Amino acid sequence: VHLLHFSVDLCVDHYENPRNVGSLDKNAKNVGTGLVGAPACGDVMKLQIQVDKNGKIVDARFKTFGCGSAIASSSLATEWVKGKSIDEALKIKNTEIAKELCLPPVKLLCSSKSSSSVARL
Repeated sequence: VHLLHFSVDLCVDHYENPRNVGSLDKNAKNVGTGLVGAPACGDVMKLQIQVDKNGKIVDARFKTFGCGSAIASSSLATEWVKGKSIDEALKIKNTEIAKELCLPPVKLLCSSKSSSSVARL
C-alpha cells in the first residue's frame, strides 16, 4: 500500500511540479526534437534533447498539451533520458513510465507519447 501511495504521489508531483518544461535551441546542431500526438485527439507532446560530443543526453525539455497523466509522463521521461545515450533512451518503454507513475490502463496512451517522442528525435 505504501508503494502504491508513493507512485500516485509521484504522478501528482510530476503533474503539479513538472520538471524540464520549456524548449531548447532548435537550430543547435546537438539538439533533436520529437513531436507526437494530434490536436484533434487532445494530447500533443514536443520533446527536445541536447546531446554532448560523446552522444550522451545532457539536457531534455518538453512541452505537452494534454491531460495530467500526459504531463506527468513527459516530465518523468525527461528525467529518465538525461545521462543516457540515445540508444539507451530509445529502450525506455511507455509501460515502464506508466508503472512508475501508477497510471491506470486507460491512461497508457498518455505515457506512450513520452516514449514515442524519444523515438522521433
